[in-house]
Amino acid sequence: MKTLQQWFDSYAVSHQDPTNIAIHYICVPAIFFSVVGLFMSIPSGFLNSFLPHPIIANWAFVVLVVILVLFYFRLSVKVGLQMLLFSAFCLVLNYYISQYVSILYFSIILFVVAWIGQFYGHKVEGQKPSFIDDLQFLLVGPAWVIFKLFGK
Repeated sequence: MKTLQQWFDSYAVSHQDPTNIAIHYICVPAIFFSVVGLFMSIPSGFLNSFLPHPIIANWAFVVLVVILVLFYFRLSVKVGLQMLLFSAFCLVLNYYISQYVSILYFSIILFVVAWIGQFYGHKVEGQKPSFIDDLQFLLVGPAWVIFKLFGK
């Protein structure tokens, strides 16, 4: 597995343009947030029987635990903790949004709009998105943004 710095250096190659970076600061967390919402929208009756609260009794929580343990915390404890906090924020906010609107439709709309922004940013940059070469960059991107915003 690459080190955190190797992942961030590789990711940064196609993220140099200030406009693209600004778009990523908005759209990458929005995509992560929407994916959490999409996983939360999967029926989870089975999980309700042994997880105590609806914020964690869903498939998003299960997937996030696996990703946090197998990817983020293996890269760095600091990044793992940052992504844990961001993931918890996503779970809680998606839960409250789901009390007022369909989390499925909300998440789909946010996902599509944020990806349009991402592709526009890469058009401005003149570089293809990193995940085209390696799907793991779909996990690196959120960590890169959170680290840039809060990690130094």
